[in-house]
Amino acid sequence: MPRYDAKRIEPKWQAYWEQHKTFAAPEISDQPKLYVLDMFPYPSGDGLHVGHPEGYTATDIVCRYSRMRGKAVLHPMGWDAFGLPAEQHAIKTGTHPRETTYKNIGTFRRQLKMLGFSYDWDRELATTDEDFFRWTQWIFLELFDTWFDEEQQRGRPIAELPIPEDITAAGDEAVRRYQDKNRLAYQTEAPVNWCPALGTVLANEEVIGGVSERGGHPVVRIPLRQWMLRITSYAERLLNELEEVNWPDSIKALQRNWIGRSEGAEVDFYIGDDIEAWKTARSKSGFPTEPGDDVLRVYTTRPDTLYGATYMVLAPEHPVVDRLATDEQREAVVAYRDKSATKSDLDRTDLAKEKSGVFTGSYAINPVNGEQIPIWIADYVLISYGTGAIMAVPAHDLRDWEFAVTFDIEIRPVVQPPAGYEASRDEAALATEINGEKRFPFAGLGTAVNSGTYDGMETAAFKSKITEELTTSGLGRGAVNYRLRDWLFSRQHFWGEPFPIWHELDEAGNPTGLMRAVEDKDLPVTLPDMSEFKPHGRPEPPLAEAGDEWLYSTAEDGTKLVRETNSMPQWAGSCWYYLRYIDPKNSERFVSEELEKFWMPVDLYIGGAEHAVLHLLYARFWHKVLFDRGYVSTPEPFDRLVNQGMILGEAELTAYQTADGSWLSAAMVRDAPEGVEGKVSKQTGETVTAVRLEMDQVEKQGNDFILKDDADVAVESRSFKMSKSRGNVINPDEVVDVYGADALRLYEMFMGPLEQTKPWNMSGVEGVSRFLARAWRMIADDVAEEAKLNPAIQAVEPNADQLRILHKTIQAVSDDCEKLSFNTAISRLMEFTNHFSQQDSRPQSVMEAFVLMLSPFAPHLAEELWELLGHGQTLAYEPWPEFDPAMIVESEIEIPVQINGKLRAKIRIPAEADPAAMQAAAEADETVQKQIAGKQVVKVIAVPGRMVNFVVR
Repeated sequence: MPRYDAKRIEPKWQAYWEQHKTFAAPEISDQPKLYVLDMFPYPSGDGLHVGHPEGYTATDIVCRYSRMRGKAVLHPMGWDAFGLPAEQHAIKTGTHPRETTYKNIGTFRRQLKMLGFSYDWDRELATTDEDFFRWTQWIFLELFDTWFDEEQQRGRPIAELPIPEDITAAGDEAVRRYQDKNRLAYQTEAPVNWCPALGTVLANEEVIGGVSERGGHPVVRIPLRQWMLRITSYAERLLNELEEVNWPDSIKALQRNWIGRSEGAEVDFYIGDDIEAWKTARSKSGFPTEPGDDVLRVYTTRPDTLYGATYMVLAPEHPVVDRLATDEQREAVVAYRDKSATKSDLDRTDLAKEKSGVFTGSYAINPVNGEQIPIWIADYVLISYGTGAIMAVPAHDLRDWEFAVTFDIEIRPVVQPPAGYEASRDEAALATEINGEKRFPFAGLGTAVNSGTYDGMETAAFKSKITEELTTSGLGRGAVNYRLRDWLFSRQHFWGEPFPIWHELDEAGNPTGLMRAVEDKDLPVTLPDMSEFKPHGRPEPPLAEAGDEWLYSTAEDGTKLVRETNSMPQWAGSCWYYLRYIDPKNSERFVSEELEKFWMPVDLYIGGAEHAVLHLLYARFWHKVLFDRGYVSTPEPFDRLVNQGMILGEAELTAYQTADGSWLSAAMVRDAPEGVEGKVSKQTGETVTAVRLEMDQVEKQGNDFILKDDADVAVESRSFKMSKSRGNVINPDEVVDVYGADALRLYEMFMGPLEQTKPWNMSGVEGVSRFLARAWRMIADDVAEEAKLNPAIQAVEPNADQLRILHKTIQAVSDDCEKLSFNTAISRLMEFTNHFSQQDSRPQSVMEAFVLMLSPFAPHLAEELWELLGHGQTLAYEPWPEFDPAMIVESEIEIPVQINGKLRAKIRIPAEADPAAMQAAAEADETVQKQIAGKQVVKVIAVPGRMVNFVVR
């Protein structure tokens, strides 16, 4: 038979698997289930690069191994297909996003099938399929139909929302508006990135430094009606129920930090004329749920510093700014707001930037001491965080300190640091001379000063006491706050799921603010037929340009209706796709109740750490709502999570040359001075040139590379993330064409531990390809003309040594598969191959066990060898080889013999030899006899199974 030929073998078995639907998952099984999921790929126009298959190969190994261990395995694949790139391509070329998307899906599908992944392709889906996004819209309507019961800590149908008596008395319209305010899916005005030159709203990732990524045009922030999802209601559960999942601690920490739970107090600062009357009214009514027009509400984690609040700051876009700006200050306020609108949130909160702001001309009254304090606007306060307003305590907050110093605002210390306190580096960096005294902020805990009757109290006790008294007087209350904000769920793009919502219109055709859900029977709401994708020049979404037949309707009661024209974000489909895989053809329900109970939760979820926060958080939120409403049986969707490491491009080798052509090691250069690009010599300051080298110009010396022509020059070796701009992207098609899919799969798992970041090295692919060829030759006769086993393959019983090697390999590979330690499993298979390739007699039963162990890693080659060994059907469901501990017990072992603690010989003894037998065997060894001849043996130490040591003099 010819040599190992991947180009012949791999297409053959891929066709076999497809024809026989080898990996079709059962609907329900009496076997233990295993649901293994890859993170939803976006089908970009570039196709896969070699970094993508790493996680897919890992899940495929787990699935193939688990099928052979008798588990019912669900392993699906689909496409997160809505997204900006296809729409941007449509704007440039006029090609419909659907056409581009499905063309890209075709490329991805071909590449994944080329790599032999054992997906159940009958379950393939795309978020852009109408029978998929019908159910995305249905789930959105469930969110729209749900309110969160704080007492029960769960979502409930909106029909069960308690309605206050005064609202009920006001009539049906008032009830509907009250319900709309409490839904998990609600509307509000939120700032968006509007680019007048491009005539479109841009996503945050399309804005860089205040200008559009495409074209570099100015971008401003303007308010626009948006859909929000009330994820903050679930913050406590999202936080606490992380304990129930088997995720990496680092990922849990990222989610906890993103949720950002803190405890403090909400406090109202009065902005009216009669503070005493207001206080009296509050003492009777208590602290209201919603702030009135006569207060500014702040949240603070340090209510103990209220006496040190010397000014307030509002976000420039705060709705009360127009009302608070006095005539004298209005022009400055408007100019500052316009300037702030050009900055991103990241720019505004940059700690390094110079603080800016404008006084509104108005004052608020501090409720604890009755002092009037000025109200400023400043861009370091965001409307999207907290209440969009802060009380500023410059003596004890670093940003407030900088602002107060810049604008000469009073700094009043109200917390005395502990005795002997030394300023932190950040505090010391802000040291300023005030009234002839060097002062710096103190952000820690201490003892109250300048705080009236609270002076002398420790911070913790003060916080508790003042919060209690604020609550009693109706001026504040204890509160838990979260860094997590409600989820802005609207996009002003064409290529996304339409919202299944109608807006009611009055007789004049104007929106009334009342909404209706599209009825289930009318789902899905499909995208309108549009041939023009270029922006229309207004902030409204592109769908507002659809035809009247799509946009408008009249309800049965005669009410005029207009569709919602925002579209959902790309996140929507990936929030629940794992459920649809379970039952992808169901037209009556998003997933069968019976099937969901059998398959959920997902047992193993593998993907990149870049999705560690948002995707996982959003999916968990949707799942918990569905759980509360009784549609799913588990509170968490993903039981075990593993993040594969990034595969970097091949190492880039760099050395440096001076103007005269002399070479310098990387350690001999440094970055050029500020304002000058490149590197300079550390010794002379001379500018040097970086020279990219090829592998044949260098050689390895220890852990480093050196120039072949000058061994004194150490070469810099660095790997970078694969990107088109660096030109280091490796296309898997090219690797498979040269080495085969099994070699690519095997190499990606052999590079190192799954979770580690690793550089690509094409010579490594060649190395594992040689291993596959050795495995082939170990079993196949590669010099014969036709398919034939190697003559060494014999139907004989294995000897004790062969059984020992086999069962050690079974034990190691099995354990490694369970732990996802695939690199060490492959090493074991290589050791097995090296050993048995030297054997003149290779028992067929041992070779069959090897092929079964190889199959999860190199499935095409394993199937071919299995067939060659005389089997007529796929090995996909053959039982995994069983490990027998008795088989690895060795009758003889090798132990070291030491003389005065130094190794002098090695001997083989019976495994059960006692110390006397060990000593006798050592004394019989010729080498030992020579070493102790003529010397006095003072002592003999024999440790059973370990070693013998002669102490001589």
